[in-house]
Amino acid sequence: MDILWILWSIPAVIAVEEMLMDSTTATAELGWTVYPVSGSSDNSWEEVSGYDEHMNTIRTYQVCNVFDSNQNNWVRTKYIRRRGAQRIHVEMKFSVRDCSSIPNVPGSCKETFNLYYYESDSDTATRTSPAWMENPWIKVDTIAADESFSQVDLGGRVMKINTEVRSFGPVSKNGFYLAFQDYGGCMSLIAVRVFYRKCPRIITNGALFQETLSGAESTSLVAARGVCIPNAEEVDVPIKLYCNGDGEWMVPIGRCMCKAGNEAVENGTVCRACPSGFFKPTQGDESCMQCPINSRTTSEGAINCVCRNGYYRTDSDPLQMPCTTVPSAPQTVISSVNETSVMLEWIPPRDSGGREDVVYNIICKSCGGGRGGCTRCGDNVQFLPRQLGLTKSRVYISDLLAHTQYTFEVQAVNGVSDQSPYSPQYASVNITTNQAAPSTVSIMHQVSRTVDSITLSWSQPDQPNGVILDYELQYYEKDQSEYNSTTIRSQTNTAVIRGLKSGSIYVFQVRARTVAGFGRYSGKLYF
Repeated sequence: MDILWILWSIPAVIAVEEMLMDSTTATAELGWTVYPVSGSSDNSWEEVSGYDEHMNTIRTYQVCNVFDSNQNNWVRTKYIRRRGAQRIHVEMKFSVRDCSSIPNVPGSCKETFNLYYYESDSDTATRTSPAWMENPWIKVDTIAADESFSQVDLGGRVMKINTEVRSFGPVSKNGFYLAFQDYGGCMSLIAVRVFYRKCPRIITNGALFQETLSGAESTSLVAARGVCIPNAEEVDVPIKLYCNGDGEWMVPIGRCMCKAGNEAVENGTVCRACPSGFFKPTQGDESCMQCPINSRTTSEGAINCVCRNGYYRTDSDPLQMPCTTVPSAPQTVISSVNETSVMLEWIPPRDSGGREDVVYNIICKSCGGGRGGCTRCGDNVQFLPRQLGLTKSRVYISDLLAHTQYTFEVQAVNGVSDQSPYSPQYASVNITTNQAAPSTVSIMHQVSRTVDSITLSWSQPDQPNGVILDYELQYYEKDQSEYNSTTIRSQTNTAVIRGLKSGSIYVFQVRARTVAGFGRYSGKLYF
């Protein structure tokens, strides 16, 4: 089911009145038809010159025969073309003599008269046709005066003019006649205006409605479709207004709103493009907004503002938010080394780029070791709480190699860093881990052998973890326990072992030593 937008605020506008006949504009005799025929009876309506309430000379019809009963005096207008109208309005200005102010007046005296109409497709009326009676004439109403005048009023020339408006319809033929019936009064028909009403051309709720004829009945509602004003579009339902029988707009349904990039001005009658430097992102009643800091528009009617060079906006940033830039580098990186781990701490960047989502990434590089410069650290290095996207300005790094130089870069990034063509700004710190016990010697071989001696050589540990101070060689006969072993020290990775028993097989193991202590013995080798 469609949702109806019913908005009750319609600008106050006056109904358009299209005049069909106005007796006050006549410059000569009106020449209306009277019955009985004027001159054949003293009862007939008589056309005379009179005055309106402003004392302007006008042509009027008057009758005053209150002493004879059974009066039936008619006056009929000329043919009036309806010009497409379906409901006709008649405004009558008249004065009525107060019956009680007339001496010796009989009880048949009236202070009212009747209004009739008769439809016809052409001007065919004669003095006798249509017949002077209620059928074929159609009665509109009995018209009564709000005020009547007396002889005293006449003496003081006080005008008491009544104004009454009546309407009738539907009318469908090309035109009609009006008739006024007196049945025993003393009155003057001062002015008659005949018109129909139209709802005026109007712009409301963002739409234009053209002039619309009122309906045939006083309760009629004539639907009119509106057309959105330029740069506006309908919301949800077709926009309509209803024109009532009095030529007044009512019951608006739906509305038009200014498109994105346009705002309502001049009381909502114009959708104007946002001027340069202003924007409006969506359809609606909102006004254009000034571009946020670090942004601009490239033309009028903008739906957003473009960031200036070096400034950016994420997809999730509101369009009203200023454009932002990348942060500057972190400040003052402090390191605290503990054997093969390090704690890094730093001060946040001086400039966050205008954002609150600054985080930090840690780049670890291992330097030296005869590998020709620095290389990225391996996956074995651990970062706590993590390596990327740190929200706090500290990180604990462990499982580093001993006695190794490292460079750590602390990058500052924010929500727009990935839009910048440049690498994130960073602060770096160099550290060297402490020495540790060396790793195991992996290779040992025999260089030479005599009857009672042997010369052995071995490789340096894969991970010296510091400066190798010396090596310790342990050996014992194969059929003996290692508790009976003999040890010797060597400053180099070669040793001559003497005093061996001829023909015996010996077990040999070697280990290296740094300032941090000995590493583990190598595997057992038999020579």
